[in-house]
Parts: sequence; structure tokens; C-alpha cells
Amino acid sequence: SSDEEDEAPAPVVKEEEKEPYSDQWEPEYEQPMGEYVPPQPIVFHPKSRLRELKRKLVSGPEKRYYELSEKGVGSLQAAIFLSLLVVLISAGSTAMYALDMVQENRMRLMIFGQFFAMLLSALLGSFQLIEGVADLFKKRFSLNTLLVFTFIACCADAVLCLRQLRVPCCAAFSLEVTMSLWNTYHRRSTEMSQMDTMRKANHLDSLLAIPDYDESRKGFVRGEGQVEDFMDTYNAPSKPEKVFSVYALCALLVSLALGITAGVLNGISAGVQVLAVTLLAALPATAFITLSRPMALLQRRLHKLGTVLCGWQGVKGLCGKAVFPIRHEDLFPAGTVRMNGVKFYGSRNPDEIVAYCTAVIAADGGGLTSLFMQVLDSRNGRHYDAHSLYTYPNGGLGAEVEGQVVLVGSLHFLKEMGVELPEGIRVNQAVCVAIDGELCGLFALTYEKTKSATAGLGTLCAYRRLAPVVVTNDFTLTESFLKSRFGIKPRKVRFPEREQREQMRAAQAGPENTALLLVTTGGLAPFAYGVTGARSLRTASVLGTVIHMVGGIVGVGMMAVLTVLGALELLTPANMFLYQLVWMIPGLLITEWTRQI
Repeated sequence: SSDEEDEAPAPVVKEEEKEPYSDQWEPEYEQPMGEYVPPQPIVFHPKSRLRELKRKLVSGPEKRYYELSEKGVGSLQAAIFLSLLVVLISAGSTAMYALDMVQENRMRLMIFGQFFAMLLSALLGSFQLIEGVADLFKKRFSLNTLLVFTFIACCADAVLCLRQLRVPCCAAFSLEVTMSLWNTYHRRSTEMSQMDTMRKANHLDSLLAIPDYDESRKGFVRGEGQVEDFMDTYNAPSKPEKVFSVYALCALLVSLALGITAGVLNGISAGVQVLAVTLLAALPATAFITLSRPMALLQRRLHKLGTVLCGWQGVKGLCGKAVFPIRHEDLFPAGTVRMNGVKFYGSRNPDEIVAYCTAVIAADGGGLTSLFMQVLDSRNGRHYDAHSLYTYPNGGLGAEVEGQVVLVGSLHFLKEMGVELPEGIRVNQAVCVAIDGELCGLFALTYEKTKSATAGLGTLCAYRRLAPVVVTNDFTLTESFLKSRFGIKPRKVRFPEREQREQMRAAQAGPENTALLLVTTGGLAPFAYGVTGARSLRTASVLGTVIHMVGGIVGVGMMAVLTVLGALELLTPANMFLYQLVWMIPGLLITEWTRQI
């Protein structure tokens, strides 16, 4: 029937019989394909950066600091004192022998006492002698290695002295051991001071050098420092150390040649004596401290400032002709420039005067921008845009604001620009604003001089091959202002053109530029003293190396002449000790080079 036909079920269509792209076909997924998901921005978290810095400091400098603290310097100080006492006793005995104050029946006792004193000195400096032997296994030849050969030769000569009733050169050898101990003391105290500076850091700023920064001269720019910048470089051998290593090896070979020559000409006893004396003369005693003591004196000063040099690589990079950019915050950090008072002239609205002046200063982008912005916001003033900004060479600004000509600068600047000024204005430092040729406002400022800025700028101006360059656009920082405020010679500081200043300020170091020094505190002085200190350190190191090598070469030459002439009776311990004392005078004076920077 018709009712049964209506109730009959509809034919079932199998799923696989559906056409793939018909209207009845539906995909098996619900999300659209190919939807682009933009990458999420990486958010910088200062706290995570601080945690990472602390982790590196604890695992590096702090760990090393406590390792050195466990060793301490007390044992070294005691060893130096005892070794110096041995030197004085040996020198006194040698002087008595030179003045014929020792009886013949006491000669053997005196010689044995000198030999015992030399062994005692070697015992006090045993760590240095072991270190010299270890350097040989590391394929290095250091001054301590030469000291080991000197000790062996002096011991052999002392044994022969007992048979020949001849006094050995104990005083000269003990003096070299004392200087070697002093060298170790300086190195350990310097490293402890550096690690102490690093472990107390809450942030690290670095100083890097950019070549061809200004007229083919490199410039120093600042960046973010890393712990590895110091830990990977601070202990690397310097070039003077490498030169000393080569010289020490050559001195040993020449001394052996002279000893063999003397042995052939005058016998084995004379050969051993010439070998021992030549080794002592080839290395003035202060050669051991000529590199470590200047660094120790410099580090004491840098430790107070929170500065560390990144090894000899940093010292070398901080030398030469260079420029040092000076920013506004270097001379006047935040909070040192304050508004001391405001006075308005004419009939203009004071809020409008403040707004116009702020617009010109903000367009210039100098160090006073934030201060005037605060004043404008405190008055709920309106923000304007300045157009056609012009910087005048005599320390002033000019621009158009809302179609009106606005001049901003000092009283002297407005007077030169033809603005009529009322009589009786006496303000040392003030920012004056003139609108359409009429004086409208005077903002008295107070510049607080900090010790860091004064000391830093003073030491930068004291070096001939280092030129401070002002890179800020602050129109108030003129030559006359710096002279009156910091007491420096204006010609020592350069003031480039505005375009060049902007280029210098925007210059940044690349990944190929390595950090030369690290600073853990703020201010100009830590950077400035780091640069000038590195220059003094390099000068002292080079001069010390040259002076001591000259002294050693002269000593070896004298030994060669005496050996050829056969005048071995002049090779007395008194003459050898006096020769060491003579070369100690310039050696110690040179190490004082870095005390004043």
C-alpha cells in the first residue's frame, strides 16, 4: 500500500561509495590545514640573567677564591722573611771575609755555614724549585727553571769550596730565592684580589676596542661582560714572560759554554765556579718580580674600583693611540643634575614656555631630556614636536615649535643671538629659553660633581696618546663648562661635529671584538683607571724586561772577559752580591711605575 511505501527505509549508501570531492564528503579532521602560527617573542628576564651570572661566578671566581684563601699568603710571608734573614746573615759573613776579618782556622766553619744557609734558602724556596722542574716536563723554561740549574751549580761549587777553602756565592743565590718567593706572593695576592672583585659582582660591564673608530684610531666602547671573558684570559702567559723564557734558556746555554771553556783552560774546579757565578750574573734578582710587582700594585687600586683586566690580551688591547667616548652619564650620573629654580619672563603662559623648551631639548636628545620631561609631566603640560633643529657651535639650540622660533641655551648664547636680557641676572648654570627673540624663561640647574667623574676625566686627560671625546648631544657640555667644573685643559677633550658624535655613539662592537677589561661597579673612574693602568703596566713590564736583560747580558759579558783573561780571583762572592744590589735599584724603581696612575 501507499502507507507501507512511505514507511520503507531509505537505501543505505556505503561510505566507500561516496565520491571523494562531492558535497556529501567531509574530511576526517576538524582543524584547518596550513594555519600559520607566529613565533612567540623571547622575553628577557633580568632575574634569570642575574641567576645565570651568579651561577658562573660561584662556579668560577668564587670557587677559585676560596681555593687560594685556603693556601693563604701567611706561609709565603714567613718564608720571605726567613729568606731575607738568611740573605742578611750571608751578606754580613761575606763582608767580613772581604774585609779579612775571618781567621784561617774559622774559614772551614764559615764555608760550611754559607753552604748550610744556601741549603736553607733552597728549602724555603722548595716550591719554586719544584715548579721550575715541573715547567721542564711541560716543555717550558721559566725563571724558576733557571733557578734550579743555578742551585745545582752553586751546590757543586760549594762542595769544591770546602776543599779549596773558598767562600761560595751564598748571599747572591739566597737573594734570588727571596725574589722568587716575593714573585709568588705577588702573583697569589693579585689573583685573590681579582677573584674577590669578580665574585662580588652583581653585573658585569666590559670595555671593547673598535678599530678605525675615529680617524684610523681605535675607540673603546662598552658592552655586556661575561665571566668567561676574564677566566679564559687572565692566566695566559704574557709576551714579556715568553721573552724571559727564551732569554733564560739562552743564558743557561751561554753559561754552560763559559763553564766548559773555563774548565778546559783552568781545570774542573774553575769551570764549576765560572758556571755558578755566570748563572747568578745572567739574571738580576729583581727580574723575578719585574712583571708581578707592577701588576700587584695596580690591582690594589683596581680592586677598590671594581675593575679587572682580561689578562695580557686586555693590557695589549688597551694600549696605543685610541679615543675614549665620554657620555653625559659618565660626567653626571642620574640624580646629579637637579632643577634649582625656575623664573619666567614676559606674558606667555608658563606651561607653554616649559613645553616649548622641553620640545627643543627632547629633539636634541641630550642628557637633560629626562629632567625637563619630569618637569613638564609634573605640570601636566602638553608635548610638542620641534622641527628644523639646529645646533649652534657656541653651545645652544634653535628650532621651530608650533611655527615659533625657540632658542635654548645659556645666557651668553642668547646674548650673542641678539636676545635682549634684563639686567641683574646672576646665575652660574642655567638653561634659558627665548621665543621669537624674547626671553621667556630661565631654569637654574645644579651640577653635582662626583669623585668618579673628576678622577676618571683627569686621568684620561693625563695620557698623550689617549683622547677623551664627548659623544653626547648635551649643549651644556662645552669646553668652558668642563674647564670650570672639572679643572681640566679644554684642548685635551675633543668635541666632534654632531653627525660624527651620533656615529660614534651608535658604534657597537661585533662578536669578533673581545673584552679587554671588566667592571663590576658604575661610574667613569673604573673604566678610565683600567685603561690608564693597563698602559702603565705595559710600560713597566717592557722596561723591566729590557733593563734586566741588559743587566744579565752585561754580567755574562763580564764573566766571559774574566774567563778569557783568567782573572778568576775577581769572581768573589762580595763582588757578585754587589753586582746584584746595583741592578736591584733600577729594577725596584721600575716596578713602582704603576703605583701612580
